[in-house]
Amino acid sequence: MFRIDGLTLVRRWREAGQWMPVLVLTARGSWHEKVLGIDSGADDYLAKPFRMEELLARVRALIRRSSGQISPELRCGSLVLDARTGKVTLKGAEVRLTSHEFRVLSYLMHHCARVVSQSELTEHIYSQGFDRDSNTVEVFIARLRRKLGFSFIETVRGLGYRMRAES
Repeated sequence: MFRIDGLTLVRRWREAGQWMPVLVLTARGSWHEKVLGIDSGADDYLAKPFRMEELLARVRALIRRSSGQISPELRCGSLVLDARTGKVTLKGAEVRLTSHEFRVLSYLMHHCARVVSQSELTEHIYSQGFDRDSNTVEVFIARLRRKLGFSFIETVRGLGYRMRAES
């Protein structure tokens, strides 16, 4: 069996032009090992023990940076989604969403101006065993439109949904 350590794998990915975000989770926590990990191509390095909140904050930061976003807030016109607090505001007023509605909206806002298919949304919000013929994504989209207004989520016939700033 062929075995390779994580830093060698990251180095090979970078040499091959693979630029996905990489967060190293390890028990090795000396400053020398952290420098080696980041110099090998990791975007961040977290040594055990760590708090889950710190791990999640670092993952959110990696996602923001990889999508070219600096702020933890996603904005689409007057609609703001704060990933840190789980709050959504529209023109400054808080909008209460269920966890599934929040995940659908977050995914659409992360992929703003791109058409996202219904199956892509289903894969994002549910586990593998979910019945993909269900119309729950359509239900969540309808609920979001009622709560946010109909101008934010556009249906692209036959393809999916697209977030846009209100007209």
